[in-house]
Amino acid sequence: MKVSIVKYNAGNVQSVLFALERIGISATVTDDKDVLTSSDKVIFPGVGEASSAMKYLNEKKLDEVIVNLKQPVLGICLGMQLMCQYSEEGNTNCLGIFDNKIKLFSSTFEGGVRRTGDVKVPQIGWNTIYDLKTNLYQDIKENEYMYFVHSYYAEVSEHTIAKTNYGIEYSSSLQKNNFYAAQFHPEKSSDAGQQLLENFIQFTK
Repeated sequence: MKVSIVKYNAGNVQSVLFALERIGISATVTDDKDVLTSSDKVIFPGVGEASSAMKYLNEKKLDEVIVNLKQPVLGICLGMQLMCQYSEEGNTNCLGIFDNKIKLFSSTFEGGVRRTGDVKVPQIGWNTIYDLKTNLYQDIKENEYMYFVHSYYAEVSEHTIAKTNYGIEYSSSLQKNNFYAAQFHPEKSSDAGQQLLENFIQFTK
């Protein structure tokens, strides 16, 4: 199986490579259009800032490549946020694969009430995922713990396939057609995260 990881100016690629190696997958890190489009699976990870990452994707024409991929694609952390419509981080228009908006945790909470001091931003550490849907979560139990590092969140929408609560309920995972995404880091989430990567490789179509 040919698995590619999108190369762009965002961190976290090496840890994803190591996680894939643990499940017997050797992946290629690339920004080559032909390699990406001919891969069986594509992973779009990232740690960084939305506006600078989108600027790089636009300059390299990787934005056009990603949105037109037909095989299963998995966005992780910043990768998931960039797959959404818009991010408050840097007032950034993103790829628009999902119509979710990305918001800062401390800006708006349930009922439209602005509050401060309810949660620490960024969220760093373990939190649970629930309302799990699709075969991406096969053999992963409800309220399993995953590892998060982020200051911005995706709103709940029709594309939500997992939720998490951190001061507000938000989408910790999304899916639309061949595009899947996780806000948490499966490569840092022990056995459950490894199971998700195995599910992506084996079961997504």
